[in-house]
Amino acid sequence: MNRPIHLLAVLALTGVLTGCPGNGAREMLDTAQLEEVQDNRENAHKIYRKIIEQYPDSPEADKARARLDATEE
Repeated sequence: MNRPIHLLAVLALTGVLTGCPGNGAREMLDTAQLEEVQDNRENAHKIYRKIIEQYPDSPEADKARARLDATEE
């Protein structure tokens, strides 16, 4: 795994979880997708579930549901 990219993912996730201003659902979705690319499904799934919980009617929640459906074992 590319260490700088992993570090970027961790920093992004930290920003999302600590309430960085901006479009929270979009930022969380971006982070989850990056986690997925990094082959860290467990973290990606946690973030997808959090998007669905916090932003249930958003387009990002629809995408999160689709990714969970496609990747859950």
